[in-house]
Amino acid sequence: MSEQDLAILLRTMDPVPHPEPYGYGVRAGGVLLIEPAAGMRSDPWARISLTEHSDVAAVGLTAAFAKALGGEAISCNVITGNHHDHPFVQWDRRGQALAALRRLAIA
Repeated sequence: MSEQDLAILLRTMDPVPHPEPYGYGVRAGGVLLIEPAAGMRSDPWARISLTEHSDVAAVGLTAAFAKALGGEAISCNVITGNHHDHPFVQWDRRGQALAALRRLAIA
Protein backbone atom coordinates (compact mmCIF):
# COMPACT_ATOMS: atom_id res chain seq x y z
CA MET A 1 0.00 0.00 0.00
CA SER A 2 1.20 3.53 -0.76
CA GLU A 3 2.04 5.93 2.06
CA GLN A 4 0.80 9.53 2.35
CA ASP A 5 2.02 10.45 5.85
CA LEU A 6 4.99 12.79 5.39
CA ALA A 7 6.68 11.83 8.68
CA ILE A 8 6.61 8.16 7.70
CA LEU A 9 7.80 8.92 4.16
CA LEU A 10 10.76 10.91 5.44
CA ARG A 11 11.67 8.25 7.98
CA THR A 12 11.57 5.44 5.40
CA MET A 13 12.92 7.12 2.25
CA ASP A 14 16.32 5.30 2.14
CA PRO A 15 18.09 7.07 -0.76
CA VAL A 16 19.85 4.73 -3.20
CA PRO A 17 22.31 6.09 -5.79
CA HIS A 18 22.48 4.60 -9.26
CA PRO A 19 26.04 3.85 -10.40
CA GLU A 20 25.87 5.34 -13.89
CA PRO A 21 25.51 9.02 -14.75
CA TYR A 22 22.42 10.30 -16.56
CA GLY A 23 22.13 13.22 -18.95
CA TYR A 24 19.56 15.60 -20.34
CA GLY A 25 19.24 15.84 -24.10
CA VAL A 26 18.43 19.23 -25.56
CA ARG A 27 17.72 19.81 -29.21
CA ALA A 28 17.18 23.12 -30.93
CA GLY A 29 13.91 23.24 -32.81
CA GLY A 30 11.41 21.72 -30.43
CA VAL A 31 10.32 18.26 -29.43
CA LEU A 32 12.53 15.31 -30.30
CA LEU A 33 10.26 12.85 -32.09
CA ILE A 34 12.73 9.97 -32.13
CA GLU A 35 14.61 8.07 -29.46
CA PRO A 36 17.53 10.11 -28.07
CA ALA A 37 20.69 9.37 -30.00
CA ALA A 38 24.07 8.49 -28.60
CA GLY A 39 26.44 11.41 -28.66
CA MET A 40 24.04 14.04 -27.34
CA ARG A 41 26.00 16.27 -24.98
CA SER A 42 25.00 16.75 -21.35
CA ASP A 43 26.58 17.43 -18.02
CA PRO A 44 26.47 14.24 -15.91
CA TRP A 45 23.65 13.91 -13.41
CA ALA A 46 23.24 11.36 -10.62
CA ARG A 47 19.92 9.59 -10.16
CA ILE A 48 19.02 8.88 -6.55
CA SER A 49 15.97 6.73 -5.92
CA LEU A 50 14.04 7.17 -2.70
CA THR A 51 12.84 3.71 -1.84
CA GLU A 52 9.82 4.70 0.23
CA HIS A 53 6.50 3.47 -1.14
CA SER A 54 4.99 6.92 -1.62
CA ASP A 55 1.50 7.64 -2.81
CA VAL A 56 1.28 9.97 -5.78
CA ALA A 57 -1.17 12.06 -3.71
CA ALA A 58 1.28 12.49 -0.79
CA VAL A 59 1.97 16.13 0.06
CA GLY A 60 5.30 17.62 1.12
CA LEU A 61 7.90 14.96 0.30
CA THR A 62 9.32 16.70 -2.77
CA ALA A 63 9.37 20.02 -0.92
CA ALA A 64 11.16 18.45 2.06
CA PHE A 65 14.00 16.88 0.10
CA ALA A 66 14.30 19.87 -2.24
CA LYS A 67 14.70 22.11 0.81
CA ALA A 68 17.35 19.78 2.29
CA LEU A 69 19.28 19.77 -0.98
CA GLY A 70 18.79 23.50 -1.52
CA GLY A 71 20.23 24.12 1.94
CA GLU A 72 23.43 22.53 0.64
CA ALA A 73 23.27 24.56 -2.62
CA ILE A 74 22.63 21.36 -4.60
CA SER A 75 20.46 21.68 -7.68
CA CYS A 76 17.75 19.03 -7.96
CA ASN A 77 15.50 17.90 -10.79
CA VAL A 78 12.84 15.38 -9.83
CA ILE A 79 10.97 12.62 -11.57
CA THR A 80 8.15 11.40 -9.40
CA GLY A 81 6.48 8.07 -9.78
CA ASN A 82 3.47 6.38 -8.31
CA HIS A 83 5.62 4.61 -5.70
CA HIS A 84 9.08 6.22 -5.72
CA ASP A 85 10.69 9.61 -6.30
CA HIS A 86 13.94 10.08 -8.18
CA PRO A 87 15.90 13.29 -7.57
CA PHE A 88 18.64 14.00 -10.10
CA VAL A 89 21.60 16.00 -8.79
CA GLN A 90 24.93 17.12 -10.23
CA TRP A 91 27.18 14.07 -10.58
CA ASP A 92 30.04 15.62 -8.64
CA ARG A 93 27.69 16.55 -5.75
CA ARG A 94 26.03 13.12 -5.41
CA GLY A 95 27.87 12.20 -2.20
CA GLN A 96 26.82 15.46 -0.53
CA ALA A 97 23.26 14.98 -1.79
CA LEU A 98 23.09 11.46 -0.35
CA ALA A 99 24.37 12.72 3.00
CA ALA A 100 21.77 15.51 3.06
CA LEU A 101 18.96 13.09 2.20
CA ARG A 102 20.10 10.60 4.82
CA ARG A 103 20.20 13.34 7.46
CA LEU A 104 16.65 14.29 6.50
CA ALA A 105 15.55 10.65 6.83
CA ILE A 106 16.82 10.39 10.41
CA ALA A 107 15.74 13.87 11.54
